Amino acid sequence: MKALRHLVLSSGVAFAALTFVVDADGADKTHLARAADLPPFSYPVTGSIEDLVRDKAGYEAFATQRRADLQGIFDRYDIDDAATMRGLLLEAATIDFLLGRYDDAYKESLAVRDLQDKPSAKLLSGLEFRAFIDAARATGNTSGPEFQTAVTSKVSAGLAPLPFKTVEESVKEIEAGKSLAGEGRLIGQLREVLQPVVDKNHALSSELAPQVTGARFFLTVSLPLAKPLAKTYQDYLDANTVVKPDIWAARDVTLEADAGYAPVNIGIWDGGVDTDVYPGRIDLSKGRPAVIAYDLESRRTTGNLLPLPPDVTAELPLEKSYLQGLSDLRSNIQSPEADRVKELFSTLKPEAFRSMTEHLQMIDGWAHGTHVAGIAIAGNPYARIAVARISYPYKLVPDPCPTRALVERSVKADFETVKFFKAQHVRVVNMSWGANVKSYQSELEKCGIGKDAEERKTMARELFDIERDGLKSSMASAPGILFVASAGNSDSNASFTESIPAGLQLPNLISVGAVDQAGDEASFTSYGPTVVVDANGYQVKSMIPGGQSLALSGTSMSAPQVTNLAGKLFAVDPKLTPPEAIALIKKTATKSEDGRRNLIDPAAAVAALKSQSAR
Repeated sequence: MKALRHLVLSSGVAFAALTFVVDADGADKTHLARAADLPPFSYPVTGSIEDLVRDKAGYEAFATQRRADLQGIFDRYDIDDAATMRGLLLEAATIDFLLGRYDDAYKESLAVRDLQDKPSAKLLSGLEFRAFIDAARATGNTSGPEFQTAVTSKVSAGLAPLPFKTVEESVKEIEAGKSLAGEGRLIGQLREVLQPVVDKNHALSSELAPQVTGARFFLTVSLPLAKPLAKTYQDYLDANTVVKPDIWAARDVTLEADAGYAPVNIGIWDGGVDTDVYPGRIDLSKGRPAVIAYDLESRRTTGNLLPLPPDVTAELPLEKSYLQGLSDLRSNIQSPEADRVKELFSTLKPEAFRSMTEHLQMIDGWAHGTHVAGIAIAGNPYARIAVARISYPYKLVPDPCPTRALVERSVKADFETVKFFKAQHVRVVNMSWGANVKSYQSELEKCGIGKDAEERKTMARELFDIERDGLKSSMASAPGILFVASAGNSDSNASFTESIPAGLQLPNLISVGAVDQAGDEASFTSYGPTVVVDANGYQVKSMIPGGQSLALSGTSMSAPQVTNLAGKLFAVDPKLTPPEAIALIKKTATKSEDGRRNLIDPAAAVAALKSQSAR
């Protein structure tokens, strides 16, 4: 049940589950300590979900009930988690906008902004949304030429005074999203994901209901403005030529090949590694690459990479170009690949949505581990790779669906994988993946399992607890191995969402957040008390299967930077223990300019260890 944090392939109109405290003191409210403890709701839906989204009267009836339930959460529960509060409040604001309650929507948007922690998010939060509200008030419409002119003018005016260095990467991401916007992908999502849920359950839970509001807002308000707003954001980027400094080159360290340091085996617990890409860097202790592999059913299989079906193999060069195009778009690089992917996404027909999305998600998972491996071994001639391959889900409707038997096999596979690492004398393992209890609820609903949302909540808790406890026990059984986890890309508190492995606490586990090349916090990175250091996770270059170089972003790319550092530390001093390595990594990290992040410093850490060993 490992869930990979994929590249952004969805329509971009989803809301997280959150809450907003209306009363000042909250003395009479129930305190919730975990995201999964929010009360579940169910909304009867019959017929076509697409018709519900498009029909004004039908949507308003649906939204009115959803908004009342949100208000009930606001009134009854106290949640001390800003990310959760932002999400539900954003959903409420969007509903209020679509219902014509502009004053309420505006106030809620400001409250979302006030709850932002990241500097870029604080500046950009709601800027576009409030421009929609101001334009609707001024023109009396939420569409048409006058509305469009009013929105783009207000967004342009709002962007102009912002510090470019702080918001640059976020604006690039927004512009890329606008460039990819298209009705076909959204309708495909409704037909291929939500409609089967409605057909099976005759209802949508509060986990999926926000997508109805997101789809309505996208179709009626946001999509018609996608191209003019993309130009507005691009104009802002073009008008600013500030080049961010790269702090990482000065912090990098390469171990000398003739220094006589100890060999160090690095485990890549991921979607597989193309071992041909890294000749001479693969653990060959038994005369062949050290590989253990599991399929989607968590059963032992063979092969260091997921076997691609013939139709995907035939399209592989094109699929790789789409990954390149998405990467270029995120960096605001004009390229043929970027133009091609914009054309694909913005003009995609609904009937092509499933195959395109599933193919890209399959290729993403197939390429992921190879890319991570290259980051983990860079600059370390003593490093060798041991491959633990898991199979990432890629289908829109889960297959296989969650069951107790599947989870128990997954736990068994975790123990066998850790046993494999110990047998290969692995010192550090990279884990750029994650799951949480909410993902179980969503998968159960999509599979039509459980009579209602409340039963699915109970089932999800049981299944998740089995996986969490098993994963934690398997890692604890190898105290001599340092496990490195990516924080996640959901811009949330990994502890509050109970993300695993990032939210776990173990003496041999370190969780990593993402910053960009200048050390500024990435918009997507998750955080929390267990996320103790940060590394570059923005447009990090490495290899994908076949040997193609590609720059990718995510906490998946920041975690192997710490794995890389740990591998160098273990090479310099093989007697170093995981807790000692963690302490050294944390001690030599430096605070970011805003004091929020702890930026690793590999050169300082290696120098400190050499000095310590010389005494």
